[in-house]
Amino acid sequence: MSTSDGREIGVEEWGVPTGFPVFLLHGTPGSRLGPVPRQMVLYQHGIRLITFDRPGYGRSDRMTGRVVADVADDVRLLADELELEEFSVLGRSGGGPHALACAALLPRRATRVAALVGLAPAEAEGLDWFEGMAPGNTREYLAVRRQGPLVSARLRSIADRIRENPAQHVANLYAELTQSDRRVVLRAGMRRMLLETFREAFRTSADGWIDDLLAFCAPWGFDLGDIVVPTMLWHGANDTFSPAGHSRWLAGRIPNSTVVVQSGSAHFGAFDVLPDMLAWLARPAVRPSDRL
Repeated sequence: MSTSDGREIGVEEWGVPTGFPVFLLHGTPGSRLGPVPRQMVLYQHGIRLITFDRPGYGRSDRMTGRVVADVADDVRLLADELELEEFSVLGRSGGGPHALACAALLPRRATRVAALVGLAPAEAEGLDWFEGMAPGNTREYLAVRRQGPLVSARLRSIADRIRENPAQHVANLYAELTQSDRRVVLRAGMRRMLLETFREAFRTSADGWIDDLLAFCAPWGFDLGDIVVPTMLWHGANDTFSPAGHSRWLAGRIPNSTVVVQSGSAHFGAFDVLPDMLAWLARPAVRPSDRL
C-alpha cells in the first residue's frame, strides 16, 4: 500500500478474511512475516490478522526521523484502505510501544490493545530501565543513547551478517536465552518463522532496526495517560530482553490497564499466550473492568 508521502508499506493478511480484525505489530528487528499464530488458532477465534513491515523493514520504505507515535498514521491508513472501522492492536516486544501509540492516538477505532514483553519509555521516571536486562541488549541501548545515529554503521554490519546467515543469529540469541525461552525457540515451526522474519527484516537494509532503536530512546510522541481503551500488558517474569519491570511501570501510568507477569516464563513465552490474547482482543470493549 502507498502512503500520502509516497512511501510503500508491505502488508500481509492471515486467518479469516471476514473475521474480527487485529493488527499484529512485529518485534525489533522483525517483519510482517511473524512469527504469527498458526492458521488453526486464527480460525478458532475468528481472527483476521493484519501484519505490516514498519518503515525501513522488509518491503516498507524508510521514514527518516520517525518516532513511535508515527505508527498510528500508518495503521489508520491501512484500516481505511481495508475498510475497517474498528480493530484491535497487538504488539510484541518492539511492537509493544507502537501498539500503545495506537491505543493513545486512535481511541475511537482501536477497541482493545495488548502489549506483550514491551518496553517503557527511555525517560521513565522511577524505573531502573536496565535492571534485569541481558548484557547484549544493555550495550545496544546504551550505545544508541550515547552515540545516536553513529551506531548505524555497526548495526548495518550486523544486519548484513544476519541476512546472509539468519540461522547463526538465532544460534547467537540462544546463548543468552533462559531455559523456558530455549524450549520455545527449539520448536521446528518457531525456528522456521524466526529465520524467515529475520531474513525479511533485512531484505534491503538495517534502516528499520536503526530507526526503531532511535525511536525507543527518544520521546515517543504521545502521553500514556491518554490511553482510555482496555489495555493488556503481559510479561514473562524471567525476561532478560525487556525486563518485566517495564510492564509494571507502564501499568501504573495507563488508566484502564491490566498487567500479567507470568512466573516461569520469559521473552519468547509471549508466543504461547497469543491464543488467549487474541480471544481477549476480539471481545467487545464495553466495560472498563474487562479483564483477560
